[in-house]
Amino acid sequence: MRNRMIRRAGLIVLLLSCWLGTAGGYAAEVHNVRVWIAPDHARLVFDLSSEVQHKLFTLKKPDRIVLDVSDASLQSNLETVDLSGSPVSLIRSGSRNGGKDLRIVLDLKEHVKPKSFALKPNDQYGHRLVLDLYRDVAPEAPQKTAVASADDPAALRDIVIAIDAGHGGEDPGAIGPGRVKEKTVVLGIARELNALLQKERGFQPKLTRDGDYYISLRSRTERARKMNADMFVSIHADGFRDHRARGASVWVLSPRGASSEMGRWLAQKENSADLIGGVGGVSLEDKDDVLAKVLLDMSMTASRSDSRDIAHSIHKNMSKFAKMHKKQVEQAGFVVLKSPDIPSILVETGFITNHDEAAKLKSKAYQRKMAEAIFAGIKAHFSAKPPALTWLAWQKEGRGAARATPSSYKVVRGDTLSVIASRNGVSLSALRKANGLSNADQILVGQVLKIPAS
Repeated sequence: MRNRMIRRAGLIVLLLSCWLGTAGGYAAEVHNVRVWIAPDHARLVFDLSSEVQHKLFTLKKPDRIVLDVSDASLQSNLETVDLSGSPVSLIRSGSRNGGKDLRIVLDLKEHVKPKSFALKPNDQYGHRLVLDLYRDVAPEAPQKTAVASADDPAALRDIVIAIDAGHGGEDPGAIGPGRVKEKTVVLGIARELNALLQKERGFQPKLTRDGDYYISLRSRTERARKMNADMFVSIHADGFRDHRARGASVWVLSPRGASSEMGRWLAQKENSADLIGGVGGVSLEDKDDVLAKVLLDMSMTASRSDSRDIAHSIHKNMSKFAKMHKKQVEQAGFVVLKSPDIPSILVETGFITNHDEAAKLKSKAYQRKMAEAIFAGIKAHFSAKPPALTWLAWQKEGRGAARATPSSYKVVRGDTLSVIASRNGVSLSALRKANGLSNADQILVGQVLKIPAS
């Protein structure tokens, strides 16, 4: 009997200690708050000691966002959080339910659409609670497409290259020796490539991100489509647990990846307003299944063919100074390559987890060399196969070089001398000299200007 009572008492103590341990471990702590600013939203990340339940709601007059976190306490000083550039004017906290729960209040200085979600631990961070605040951003005006004759250089457009620096913000990508981050290195290369293309006549580069913030994989290709991009290049740096792994690589979409993406697009065509075939407004939503499949197949076949051509050229350029992981362009089903209407490639610039390659990738000189290899491949492809009604197509047909004698241009409303010079590929000083104009640059509607040879 005595032994039975001892065992029962021991069991009660054990159950009580387990209950107390669970109750004591249930409370989560907020240890840190980070803010990432993007052009269209701000992201607040709360670092947690454990998983939590939370509730989000908004209040008006004045505008506020309230985040209630169950069984949690604040172990961070909110006054030190840098809110500059964010839509939040003040962040404060309080307790509720007798101090059991945490309430965080964000005072807003502009209207936003909030979205919150939890993130599980990864290699870099523990449990996190994410709050995205989406701003009211006016949509960009669609790029005007050429409708005039290809003989008219004023109607010609530039070739748009979407440059995508991988990762960003809360997502650092691979991390190498000395804590060098993939997101930082690839943004440096993307900016170098952007600068090279800006200097090249006939090209218009656009960065999907130009700062330290996160963009989802699908959003990257959506941004490229909204830019009316003629090509999409995503720049990354590899990482591997074996630090001996090394070598750069160039990737295009695999046939299997293309097939699965076609199925996804066809399944969503009823709600899709995306363009198929680039600029031109060919939509799937009013097409029957067979025609929609044919259009998609044609678009993806042409896109993948151009992707392979550009990738091979870039691979060849990179192999002149960098060790390549494979001797040929590789294929995979990367999400960022799955845009049916835009030739897309992914460049892995090297293994950032390899000590030697990390040291190179940190170097501005090496970043520029990598950007030059990508730039040369892009330029070679579009110089050989320029899209119709672009300035490069006009040049390739010899129309730009054929104008050896001066031509003329009649001034219309809204013209400026600098615009006329740019459209006709001549310098402002040469245009002034040919027409005997002073630095005042005064021109009249109906005035006929001589256009000197470019």
